[in-house]
Order: sequence, then C-alpha cells, then structure tokens
Amino acid sequence: MKDVLRFLLTEAPDSPSLDSVDAWWRRHLTVLPRFPLPADLALASGFRTDRLGYAFASGYHAALRSLFPQLPADRRVALCATESGGGHPNAIGTTLTPSGAGWKLDGVKTYVTLGPYAELLLVVATEGRDAQGRNRLRMVVVDAKKPGVQVEPLPPLDFVPEVPHAALRLEGVTVAPEDVLPGDGYTRYLRPFRTVEDCHVNLAVLGWLLKVGRRCGWPVTLREELVAVAVLMRALSQEDPSDPGVHVALGGALAQLHRAMERCETAWEGVDVETREKWQRDRHLLDLAAKVRGKRLESARQKLAGGTGGD
Repeated sequence: MKDVLRFLLTEAPDSPSLDSVDAWWRRHLTVLPRFPLPADLALASGFRTDRLGYAFASGYHAALRSLFPQLPADRRVALCATESGGGHPNAIGTTLTPSGAGWKLDGVKTYVTLGPYAELLLVVATEGRDAQGRNRLRMVVVDAKKPGVQVEPLPPLDFVPEVPHAALRLEGVTVAPEDVLPGDGYTRYLRPFRTVEDCHVNLAVLGWLLKVGRRCGWPVTLREELVAVAVLMRALSQEDPSDPGVHVALGGALAQLHRAMERCETAWEGVDVETREKWQRDRHLLDLAAKVRGKRLESARQKLAGGTGGD
C-alpha cells in the first residue's frame, strides 16, 4: 500500500496529454511493472491519464486483470456479455456447442467496451438449459483475429467518446478445450465482475482526481479525503466480490466517494477549461448502473438480515 500511496502523493502530476486509445495503452503498460497488483495498477494508471474516459479504461482493464489473472498482461482484453436482451444470464443466447475435440461458438454481442481495440475477447456463452431451466453459462477466451470473429465498431457515445465500443458477431468460431475457462460462467465470472469493476474503475477515477487536485492546488483536506476513500476502495478490492458484507461496505465507500466529489465542485472552478469541460461532459459515466448497484446493495442487506436476497 505504501508504494502506491507515495506515488499518488509525490509523483509529478503533469504527464503529457493522450490523443488515442493506443497512447493510453502504452502509458498503461509503463505503469504495470511497478504496480502489478490490479488495484494499485488502477490507481497509478488512472493518475497517469489526462481525462475520465481513459481513467475508466485503466480501471476496466485492471478489473479484468484481477478476475482473469491467467491472461497475458500485455494484451488488451474485452468482456463480451451484453446481447439484444441485455446482460442478464437468461438473456445470453450465444452458443457453445461441441465440435470434434473442441467447441464451436456462435452468436452476437451488441455492446463490447474497448471492442475495436481488444486482442483477446472474453465471451459469455451458453451450453443450454439445465433441468431447472437455468441457462448454463461458460466463459470462453477467443483471439480477436480468429476466423469467424467480426468486430463492428459502434458510433462514439455523447460522453467519454474516446472509449470505443463495438458489436461482435461470432460465426462458427473454433474453440480449443483449454480456452473454455473452468467453473460456471455466471457465478464465477460474470456476476462478480460487477463488483470487481466498480472497485477498480473507481480506484482509477480516484487516481485521476488526485492528479487533477494536486496539479490545480485543491485544498489539502479535500485531496486527503480522496486518498482515504481510495484506501478503503483498495481494501475492498482484495475481498471476495460475492460476499454480501463486501457489497454493503462497497455501498458505503461509493456513498463517501459521491460526497467527496460533491465537495470538489467548487475546486473545479480553478481547473483549466479543457479538463473541466471534459469532466462536465463525461461525469455521467459514474452514474451508469446505479440501479444495478442499488439492487446489489439491497440484496446484500437482506442476506445479512437473514433473508434470501437476489442477484
């Protein structure tokens, strides 16, 4: 912890601006040897970015590194879950079917973050329904250049337009047995990713905000409050992302972060116009999936109170 704290508090806050996803990725990789722990990578790489969009990209990729540590650290990865019916496990229609000594993958994903730049794709697919009618999901690693993989870039969003998205079409993609990851695709990977992503994306955002605050002379008490939230979020990122107690604590940490960002509003008046305008344009990103987080928190509360809760 002390190494990343020293980095956040003493590193020069004046790294050059980034003009592309490739430039962001090169800078992200320069931080990796110094901070191999995904949570520290998110903080430090977020600090090195020049805008919220690239901080999000750093946190997103650090989250994938945390959940899939076996993947090569120097290759860009994207999680491919959302389909026309959404990302709920029952909505997954992409199929994984036996083919020879391996498998075959077919389906369409409608929204893949960083899809146009991904080198490896983590595809959620179904093997069919079990006796209770539940979708049996698996997680599959696919090389983005494999035959049958078609990545179709989507138009930029109105906010964080620097972060590209894509649709994905899979037609008869061959899959080796070792590329089907062990365990249930939902309970082991897709469901915990919601929590892992929240931790790491917000860590990267905190790293970026601390850089802005130091560069622009925000009050020291405000910067130290952001550091304190980062320490809490980092600790939670090391815990079991399926534990309801972690979800309750994360709900409190996110509430603290929201209050801290409200107290930053006046300080933003002293930030350069370009950075401030990008922040005002992109901050909506942090409110996405608020309903999902609310349901996760309420479910955790119910479980801890002795209820059944839900996913």
